[in-house]
Amino acid sequence: MIPLAATPVEPPSNPLVPELPELIIGAVAFLIVFGVLYRVLMPRIQQTLTARTEAIEGGIQKAEDMQAEADRTLEEYRQQLAEARQEAGRLREKAREEGAQIIAEMREQGEAERRRLVEAAHTQIEADRQQAINSLRNEVGAMAVELASRVVGESLENEARQRRIVERFLDDLERESAGGEHARS
Repeated sequence: MIPLAATPVEPPSNPLVPELPELIIGAVAFLIVFGVLYRVLMPRIQQTLTARTEAIEGGIQKAEDMQAEADRTLEEYRQQLAEARQEAGRLREKAREEGAQIIAEMREQGEAERRRLVEAAHTQIEADRQQAINSLRNEVGAMAVELASRVVGESLENEARQRRIVERFLDDLERESAGGEHARS
């Protein structure tokens, strides 16, 4: 056995610094693994990245197409809205014109009805006046006959005679009234 004290003392090694054979074996293993992964995984990664790029670009193109379609649709809606507003304005104007025409027709009908009622009232007033005159003539005639009977002291019973006398008397009165009115005028 070798005594411990007789062995030469080696400087202690740094645990952070690998030894040269370990470093060479690790580098060769890393290059082998890297080469295999590069050969196997790199085409798949490239394929996935290409597919994802195409999907994104297709999505962007699709979004642009949809935006253009939305803009066209919006423009169509704006145009339809403008046409609808124009049509509503035209309908309002037409309704105003029709309303004014209806009002004019109703005024015209009202005026015609008023004229008809005024004419009917004048006719009725004239008829009532004639009836009042006739009634007044009969009453005045009866009073005149009674008065004349009292003055004369005889009965004037003959009705035809009474009427003639009364008619003559009233006609004379009317002529005098008409002559007086013409003289005043």
